[in-house]
Amino acid sequence: MNFGSDNQSGVSPRILDALIAASSGTAASYGNDAWTRQAEQAIARVFEHDVKAFFVATGTAANCLALSAVAQPWNAILCHAQAHLISDESTAPEFFTGGARLLPIATDSGKITPAALRDTLKRLPDARPHSVKPAAVSLAQATENGLVYTPAELKALSDLAHEHGLHVHMDGARLANAVAALGCTPAEMTVHAGIDVLSFGASKDGALAAEAVVFFKPELAEGFDYRRKRAGQLVSKGRLFGAQFTAWLQDDHWLDLAHQANHAAQVLAVSLQAHADIRLAWPVQANEVFVVMPKPLLERLLAAGAECYDWYPDSLPTSMPLGADEVPVRFVTAWSTSQQQLDEFAEVLGS
Repeated sequence: MNFGSDNQSGVSPRILDALIAASSGTAASYGNDAWTRQAEQAIARVFEHDVKAFFVATGTAANCLALSAVAQPWNAILCHAQAHLISDESTAPEFFTGGARLLPIATDSGKITPAALRDTLKRLPDARPHSVKPAAVSLAQATENGLVYTPAELKALSDLAHEHGLHVHMDGARLANAVAALGCTPAEMTVHAGIDVLSFGASKDGALAAEAVVFFKPELAEGFDYRRKRAGQLVSKGRLFGAQFTAWLQDDHWLDLAHQANHAAQVLAVSLQAHADIRLAWPVQANEVFVVMPKPLLERLLAAGAECYDWYPDSLPTSMPLGADEVPVRFVTAWSTSQQQLDEFAEVLGS
């Protein structure tokens, strides 16, 4: 009954087979191999656009290196107050950008809205060189609360950002889940919506350790090969990234895996909502379920073998105050979440 994180799931057998096949024999190093070229071509096809793609090992590296390409040390990067970027990546954003400041935008909707972004930009002082200058907006898809931006919402935010001379970055650690949830094309959710650079995550969706920084504007990638090398993210056996992404994207395998995770979240949410003492905190739109429950109930679930995490009280909507003995809890499903796990959890919860 592991609902701790999709990071804890294993590797898709198809991707593992591709890794094994790519691990035999010799191949050119540092990404100059056939697998990497195939992966780059596959990414361009998926997004229906010419791209510059760079593979790295972690989501933190993907996010922070991407932002370093669009923000100077004296700049500011705007993101949601609960974004993974600001709440879970320590000082890596500041380190990789050389000191750019993260400015949080708090909203009760769990997502950045055009009104909130506009108000934040208006409030920032413009007193060069004394005040920080905004350079980018970072949008998480899906969000840290498991919510999904529609292409129209993304386009409205991107248009506003571009009007103010800002670049738009997308933290796509769970982009697969968002695309699967909405049924739109990856292009509609990214390049057609005005995204400039994407952190394209595969690790949460069946890959071993594979992320990509995808530039939809080639000029923004100028010098990025140096940035990746300087960060220690240029892997000698780059074919291991290429093989994974090629297998992951082939025949929409990545979306099939995401559909499985999303479906499991819907089933899990039904079980949780059936309990009289559990309240749903946010709509279930991707593969995360956020609820509020009595702390003794959480302790009983953990003792029975369920894996999940108590969450941040300030992540809840203001319309959902916590009772004296209540705690927010996050459940995450993965491509590998089985019906047996879901049934066992429902039985434990019902008892």
